[in-house]
Amino acid sequence: MRIRTLIMLLRLVVMLASATVRAPRWRAPSREAHTIVRELGAADTVSWSVQTSGIDTNLRGVSATGSIDSNGTEHIAVWACGSNGVILHSNDLGKTWKRLHVAGGDALDFRSIVAFDAKNAFLMSSGKADKSRIYKTTNGGENWKLEFTDSREAFFLDALACDGECYALSDPIDGKFVIVATHHYEDWKELPSDGMPAAFPGEGAFAASGTSLAVNNDAGMYFGTGGGKAARVFHSADLGKTWSAVETPIASGSASSGIFSISSTTYAVNVVGGDYKDQNRPYRVAAYSQDQGKTWRLAAQQPGGYRSAVASVDGATLTAVGPSGEDVSDDFGVHWKHTDSLDLNAVFVLDDHNAWAVGAKGTIARLVNRKQYLIRNDSGKDDSTLAFTSSIK
Repeated sequence: MRIRTLIMLLRLVVMLASATVRAPRWRAPSREAHTIVRELGAADTVSWSVQTSGIDTNLRGVSATGSIDSNGTEHIAVWACGSNGVILHSNDLGKTWKRLHVAGGDALDFRSIVAFDAKNAFLMSSGKADKSRIYKTTNGGENWKLEFTDSREAFFLDALACDGECYALSDPIDGKFVIVATHHYEDWKELPSDGMPAAFPGEGAFAASGTSLAVNNDAGMYFGTGGGKAARVFHSADLGKTWSAVETPIASGSASSGIFSISSTTYAVNVVGGDYKDQNRPYRVAAYSQDQGKTWRLAAQQPGGYRSAVASVDGATLTAVGPSGEDVSDDFGVHWKHTDSLDLNAVFVLDDHNAWAVGAKGTIARLVNRKQYLIRNDSGKDDSTLAFTSSIK
């Protein structure tokens, strides 16, 4: 944690000092005379290793949580969800997975899941009216309780996010986007819409990864839109009481284009998207803001095509995933580099060495992060490559 913080601070200082100078990479100390230290860029250090695939589903949501037991041992639980009512749960870093079921929910399209520990999680499905639902489990997914749904035809949940409380985003009803929220993680209710700007004709949010909404611990909320004349970011600094809406340079103007995912950190707000009907077009796909969403700039070096999800790995480093591949940025989203060619929809980062992404045909991939350096001995052998195997129970 200390090394990660130092890396973040060093990069931030250099970035602020000069927009044209790249931050120096942190070097690992040499402990033996025969050890060679080779600096690596983010594209060399971050990649994805497939753990399992072949399930008859398109996985759309993923979450992970860690806890430490009385013996000081860390335990990490990973959850995933997708179409055809699929819910998966792993308690061994994704080596094995257990399939879970919601009673009467085998036809639901689960787009987002937020886990609190190995036992407790919220689960969101997307669809018109009462096909959009929020469920809760308190026993590791053995049972699920319906927490919220809505019978209005225009109600369509796109994203679920938690930080202090939980919030879910719906497409506009009567011309305004809808936010529903918990109180002490219970009692879901729709927030008043008085402070919400009107939606453009055709404007909505995208549920491709369930991450078009982001919340952070300074009372800030953001969500991204598309489908209208402009791709906009809505921002609230008071947890949904009042909102502002700012146009971004992300691809727009069609029902299939706009912002699909948003990430908010202390240093930047990042959005990715594009046009899901033109997945290989690497233009107007990624943008960033360094003033809490007031102004936006396109990334100077774009990802390789439409991207459906973005997440922060360690503050400065971000990863983006999509059907045509994955990319990484090590300068807060200003420049992106291609890393992999997996067909992935959603990504969740627990910490800089524990992250998962999910996608088509039940694909689950785990982050392989060799950080800022690679240590090799004289023989040139590299022991930093990680291999993973998995099975579905």
